[in-house]
Amino acid sequence: MEKRRTVPVKLNVGSDDSSLLRDTVDEFLWAANYVTRHAFEGEYITTSKTALHDDTYEDVRDETPLHSNHVQAARNKAAEACKSVVEKCKQGKKASMPHFTSPHLVYDHRTATFHDGYVSLATTDGRIEADYVLPDEKRDTPHADYFFSDEYETTGAELHYTNGNWMLHIHCKKEVESDTPEQDATENQQTVLGVDLGVNNLAVASTGTFWTGDEFDHWRREYEKRRGDLQEHGTRWAHETMQGVGRKEEGRFKITLHRISNELVAEARDHECSVIAFEDLTDIRERTGASWGHKWAFNRLYEYIEYKATAYDIEVDQVPPKNTSRRCSTCGFTHPDNREGEEFDCQKCGYENHAGYNAAKNIGLRYLRRNQIGGDEGESVGIALNSGMLNANGEYEPPAEVVRDGEAVS
Repeated sequence: MEKRRTVPVKLNVGSDDSSLLRDTVDEFLWAANYVTRHAFEGEYITTSKTALHDDTYEDVRDETPLHSNHVQAARNKAAEACKSVVEKCKQGKKASMPHFTSPHLVYDHRTATFHDGYVSLATTDGRIEADYVLPDEKRDTPHADYFFSDEYETTGAELHYTNGNWMLHIHCKKEVESDTPEQDATENQQTVLGVDLGVNNLAVASTGTFWTGDEFDHWRREYEKRRGDLQEHGTRWAHETMQGVGRKEEGRFKITLHRISNELVAEARDHECSVIAFEDLTDIRERTGASWGHKWAFNRLYEYIEYKATAYDIEVDQVPPKNTSRRCSTCGFTHPDNREGEEFDCQKCGYENHAGYNAAKNIGLRYLRRNQIGGDEGESVGIALNSGMLNANGEYEPPAEVVRDGEAVS
């Protein structure tokens, strides 16, 4: 299990750098409030980070000089605040649209670099360096026990401006052994996140989360059109410009795939998964009718998830793909007629759902059965779903307490 601590550290910031931090904070608060307002524009409050990113990221980048990670942090801040409002409403409590005014700014390892005596912080105009203001006696202080301890790693920070001082609240964590048998049982739980890759939806998780391929397809068509127009000219200038278009295309796609990979790993962490399972990618182009561009995207997405998941001790693996799209994840009946396009309708038990979601559950089941996790070790195993679990036998185990507004998808 993780032990987390937050250490407040005062910073020594000059007047010019302080002005830069103020500007950055103002832009961050504007971005968070912009995303929040957008979340409240529809009939329902939008709480999905993916949806809010798709709808607001480009607008915020165009309107502010914020670092891309600050834009994402502002979106996350807004999404969490909106989720809190939704939860209060479900409990019958009054809740209004959040509005951020307290001067603060979220930093991660891309926007902040922590050194022994100072920190380097990204602003709206480059980076600044600020010295730590530390107590003369460092022993038996949070600074010594956590921030400067070799046992803890720094995961990020939140900058605050209070009483005329810049305070950096540094987040630290370390892994510790469980103190009770119940905690040990939780640690031994093996949960798999199954992921199906496709053309219309780049990724679908067994938790019911979808990552659409609309943005990818839109820009792929745009760049293909640009290349086609340039090829008609046949000049050296057109050839050089076409190479530039190719670099821009790859760069844009990498940004999209990095976002999806981050969110998929976060999804696995949120559901305490120890494994993320995919289909074998070897012949995925032939199986799905994907373009070369999609095949490149699938491989790159897998690579990104593989190295990012390692940081959280999450294993990433592939399983044989045979019949994962035709097999019913509820009763196990396999038939070509079960699937038609994006729809899955089991011809035996009548189970209906999105084909990609059904396939994601089958991928998780195949990993469990192939590896026979936990059967002899007494470990609890299952596939992460949007509610409850599927065990290795395909049996559904509902959570102890589930609040349903409508029908649960299992």
